[in-house]
Amino acid sequence: MESAALTIEIQMSLLLFLALAGYLVASRINQSATIGAILVGVLVGPSVLGLITYTDFVATLAHLGAIILLFVIGFEFNIRDIIDPRYGVIGLVGVIIPWIGGYATAVLFGFDFASAIFVGTALTATSIAITANVLKEIGVLQTEAARAIIGAAVIDDVLSLLVLAVSTDLVVSGDVSLTPTVLMLARAVGFIVVAGAVGYFGIRKVIERMDATPLARKYPEFVFIFAMMVAFLYAMLADLVGLSSIIGAFLAGVAFARVELRQSKGVHEGAEYFQIVFASIFFVSLGILADIRALTSDTTLFLLVLTLVAIATKVIGCALPARLMGMCREDSLIIGFGMAPRGEVAMIVALIGLESGLIGQGIFVAIVLMSLLTTLITPVIYRNWFFKGAYCATE
Repeated sequence: MESAALTIEIQMSLLLFLALAGYLVASRINQSATIGAILVGVLVGPSVLGLITYTDFVATLAHLGAIILLFVIGFEFNIRDIIDPRYGVIGLVGVIIPWIGGYATAVLFGFDFASAIFVGTALTATSIAITANVLKEIGVLQTEAARAIIGAAVIDDVLSLLVLAVSTDLVVSGDVSLTPTVLMLARAVGFIVVAGAVGYFGIRKVIERMDATPLARKYPEFVFIFAMMVAFLYAMLADLVGLSSIIGAFLAGVAFARVELRQSKGVHEGAEYFQIVFASIFFVSLGILADIRALTSDTTLFLLVLTLVAIATKVIGCALPARLMGMCREDSLIIGFGMAPRGEVAMIVALIGLESGLIGQGIFVAIVLMSLLTTLITPVIYRNWFFKGAYCATE
């Protein structure tokens, strides 16, 4: 018992030390703290020093960090800000073009049909945790481009779920089962609509009434505990319907946006302190997960081409429709690059393919490292290109 507890303490202390080191690295290279944490993770992980591995404990803390991060990001949004038909178009085109690009790239490198299908599927999903955190750091979450990224990413997550289901059916059985696919889509869309409505019209009123009770006056932390419970409940329900749990956490955060509390300790401030600790571990874990040593001469070229295709197809697939629907050139490109990170979402798709025997170890490694590279590139471009100075809001 004591040995297990000591192990957890050591791992937690080491991970937080690495998070601090990430801030120091970021300040040295004048980049986002996200970049610093990921680079430190690569350095101490299996890729270089091998001091720490991606254990179940690290994975659990990282997942917790992603959930809390998106819960906090949700505080900055009103549900009406992200319900826009334009964002649906951006999300749709931003799924179709990357899937075609990924499939074509795999075929070009001589991979079989099943592998090519899964490579295309891995390129469809966007991980908004990285982009949202960078936008929060820079202080531009209230811009139209940021709202478009979040709104399109929610649609993207639903469509990526659908693509994964269709791809798995197509590879395993050679046919697509229409009824289960439609039911899965209905569950996902239904959850987003119902959870958003319950949060916006129900939970915010409940928490304001709760804050006015004698119980909240006696125990100011009571409402904060309730808020965190709702965040993880929403994350769990999203996971049950097949969506990413971070989408559920984000919707919970939206429910608590602009809630004014008089007696209770601040929900927003408390959750942000949680986010600082656990989101830092999440970014470090992404670097730990990517094992560069697993690269071979055969997969290195595929990795480089796949990464370029992954970025180009999201930028084209999301920036082009944004531009055609009236957004300025800079905002359109901000949206395109903001949708480029694949992060843990593509890694999960790759893991499903590997465990199902549908892709080999080489493709799995290439997808994981592609996810890491796309995750690194967006903060760098944001910091050194778009948000180095002013950018347009209209044209």
